[in-house]
Parts: sequence; C-alpha cells; structure tokens
Amino acid sequence: MNSQAIRISDVNRLPTATAVEAELRRLADPEQAKNLARFFKTGSGQYGEGDEFLGIKVPVTRTVAARAAELSLTETQKLLDSPVHEERLAALLVLVDQYRRAAKQGDVAACEHIYNFYLSNTARINNWDLVDLSANHIVGPWLENRDRSPLLALAKSDVIWERRIAMLACFHYIGQGDPKTAFEVIEILEHDPHDLIQKAAGWMLREIGKRCGREVLVEWLASDNGRYRRLPRTTLRYAIEHFAADERQRYLRGAI
Repeated sequence: MNSQAIRISDVNRLPTATAVEAELRRLADPEQAKNLARFFKTGSGQYGEGDEFLGIKVPVTRTVAARAAELSLTETQKLLDSPVHEERLAALLVLVDQYRRAAKQGDVAACEHIYNFYLSNTARINNWDLVDLSANHIVGPWLENRDRSPLLALAKSDVIWERRIAMLACFHYIGQGDPKTAFEVIEILEHDPHDLIQKAAGWMLREIGKRCGREVLVEWLASDNGRYRRLPRTTLRYAIEHFAADERQRYLRGAI
C-alpha cells in the first residue's frame, strides 16, 4: 500500500516547467481569462499591459504549485520568463514554499539563494497580486534580522513593482508587532503618484493600527506636524478605514 501511494505521489508531481505549463493550460478557462485581463488592467497604457491570462483562480494555481514543490531554480526561471500570468504566479508560489521549508530546516544558504533569485527577477514579478503573494514571505523574512536598507533602495526604485515589493515585504514585520521599517518605507513612498502604491501604503498603515496598536498609527499620523494631511487621499482612506465614521471625517477634513 505504501509503495502504491509513493507511485501515485510520483505520478502527481510536476517536475518540470513544461509539465506545470501543460497542467495549467489543461485547467484554463477562456471566459475567466477575459475577465482577469480586464481586472488586472492589461490594456494599452495600463499597468498590466500585455499580461496574458489562462483564467485560473489562485487556489487552483496553488494546488498546481504544490505539486511542483521540487522544481529547480532553472525550471522555475522558465516559468517566471513566461508571458502567462498564472505560470509566473505558480513559480512564485513554488519559491515561497521552498523558502519556507528551507527556513524551517535552518538552511540559511538556500534561503539566501532564493532571496537573491527573487530579487533578480523583479521584472517578472510585474503585477500587484504577484507581489502581494510573495514579497512578505521571502524578502521580509530574509531581511528580518539583517540590514533592511535593501527595502529602502527598492522603495526609491523607478519600477512600481519594486516599490510595492518594498512595501509588502514589511507586512512580515508588522505581523510581529514591529512597524518601524514599514514607517520608513511609507515615508519614502508617501508622495508616490501611483494608486497601487498609495493603496499598498494605506493598507500597511491600517495593518499597523490592527496589529501594532491603534495608538501607534494615530501617533504616526499626527507626527511631523500632522503627517496625515500630506498623505494622498487614497492612502489616508485605507489607513483609517476601521476608525469610527465621525473620526474618519475629521481626518479627511484635516481637523484632527
């Protein structure tokens, strides 16, 4: 029975990028692909211009990625180089799983290798969901007990996705009750014109209020002679989303 289970497991594995691609294409939903293309702004001049979709929901892609857990970085690179969104997402989910397992095993060299590989591929991590499902699981943990200046450098990048990586990586620290690096990154990004960055910064501020203490967020908003007045409206709205309605209105009027 055990040997049969092993054989079944082996059959279910996806050991190459080609196998992953074939499985994802088998699961494709053309109608859903059209919806996703619109949702992720793939039109001319939009942030996701040229991205291609198969129409696969994230939980399904996760299941495929789990079967490809042992992909080599060479094979993972092939997926990251794909024009197809779900194939790049599968690659990133594989990396997240590999990083988590390496960290659990105390394999520092493997973690560093995955971290460096990830940052060498930021040009392929080029939509907000790709960033959001990976940065806080790889970049954040690797830099946790190290110099975090790479995040500040990413926050100053001309590339929107690198700036979002810097912001989302901080989710890892916020979850541990440490808002310091997130505040540093937000202070770099607080005048960013792109709504995807404004939303990310506001989201992290909201999470700081939830996970690090409401008073921590309120104090930061009031700092520097009322920093909240200079935040983009989108950022501020996200940050104070869970405040009482009358208090939200006072913030939005600049009357705190």
